Amino acid sequence: MKASHTHRQHGGRYALVSESTGTGPLEGQTLVVYHDLDRDVQSVTTLDDWQQHWRTIDTDDCPVCLGAGTDQIKGNKGNPCGGCFGLGKVRQDGETPGDRWEVADIALDIIRRQQHELARRRAAMASPEVREAIQAARERGQAETIARQENEWRNSPGHGPGGQRYTAD
Repeated sequence: MKASHTHRQHGGRYALVSESTGTGPLEGQTLVVYHDLDRDVQSVTTLDDWQQHWRTIDTDDCPVCLGAGTDQIKGNKGNPCGGCFGLGKVRQDGETPGDRWEVADIALDIIRRQQHELARRRAAMASPEVREAIQAARERGQAETIARQENEWRNSPGHGPGGQRYTAD
């Protein structure tokens, strides 16, 4: 069985086995069965948890560190991976870079992808609907913050009778 996913925080090699609909107390939820290839164990989680904590392994992810960029074999996350030199990516054909020029080409590909994603996000942020939604969320957040601060002040210890604050004239 080949690894198709890795955990976003902990790394590791996982293969998606199947998806099914839950029954009984889990009715209405989609369950994901996955195989932990490192421990040779099958487990089940919800689809939401699966999508939040696991990610697919791309074709250009390093086969050694699975895109993490750190040393996964020895468990020393402070050192860069020896297969991809800490980039987390390899050449488009899946081979590890052979010299510094190939490492530079991979780094340039990463930069181009990030620039493309940044341009897409800037274009989305430029739309008037998104700006209005962000402004409305900020205003709601400010109103909630003021109300929360007022409530915390009222419930905090004061110098009045019984340690309460004087809140009325």
